[in-house]
Amino acid sequence: MQATPPTPDGQVADASEDNWVDRWAPAATRPYLRLSRADRPIGTWLLLIPCWWGLALAMFWDQSPRWEDAWIALGCGIGAWLMRGAGCTWNDISDRDFDAQVARTRSRPIPSGQVSVRQAATWMVLQALLAFAILLTFHRTAVWLGVASLALVAVYPFAKRFTWWPQVFLGLAFNWGALLAWAAHTGSVHSPAVMLYLSGITWTLFYDTIYAHQDTEDDALIGVKSTARLFGEASASWLKYFLVATVFMMGLAIIQAGMPRAGIFAMVVALAGPWAMGWHMAWQLRGFDPSSSEKMLRLFRANRDTGLIPLICLVLALLV
Repeated sequence: MQATPPTPDGQVADASEDNWVDRWAPAATRPYLRLSRADRPIGTWLLLIPCWWGLALAMFWDQSPRWEDAWIALGCGIGAWLMRGAGCTWNDISDRDFDAQVARTRSRPIPSGQVSVRQAATWMVLQALLAFAILLTFHRTAVWLGVASLALVAVYPFAKRFTWWPQVFLGLAFNWGALLAWAAHTGSVHSPAVMLYLSGITWTLFYDTIYAHQDTEDDALIGVKSTARLFGEASASWLKYFLVATVFMMGLAIIQAGMPRAGIFAMVVALAGPWAMGWHMAWQLRGFDPSSSEKMLRLFRANRDTGLIPLICLVLALLV
């Protein structure tokens, strides 16, 4: 295993040195905020962006944005932070023995002894209950979708123990918000939302395969599966397939949502989103280097911008 240099005051190894938790948060709260990955916000972005995709596409579909959509957008933001925190806490509870054996993760709060399993479980429940309170303000269809997502959240930490495709389970869970936010606006689920959801899953396969390449050596030693280990030297080719699938399905979702209500110019602006997103993913592919964990982490974090590109285009399409 690769050696990991010691981190100051309990800082997690893959958190940026200047993150706000380790700089500004009260010392007593830091272990819990680290459990929630508040010191590594990229995961919250990757959970939130599909929610905002779903909301923006729903408004594009019926061409009727309402003031309540502002609350849906804000509620999704708060809920994403809370549920990402609850999910990561559950992941750390489930993986505590594995995390102790992996260089990048042994500094996490549970294996490093900053919090007990009981304290972590209490923190997880508190976050989940707060998120549920926000969910109850949405349309009942969205509420039921939110409840159903708990099954995916519960299964995900164990997926890498029984399948080479745990990234699929992550994609199913992380992109569920596209369906939920669509339903919060429309009251039901329609085919454009499903197609958008599928595009999010292939996007997750893209970025999380990049992420998983940081741990392939440790994962092989402890018997943990991933698409990075499965694809090996063929990873770049697989990433190209995921890129194409993401762009195609998102484009199809936009066409299904926009026809026939949206004007031609609005459709062009909206479709520019997946096109530009594909180019950003292609840029990542040009820098793909599995031998450099630091580069893989940088590319993974760049996917916040990848996901914001089609969101910006959808918002602009609503304004033209």
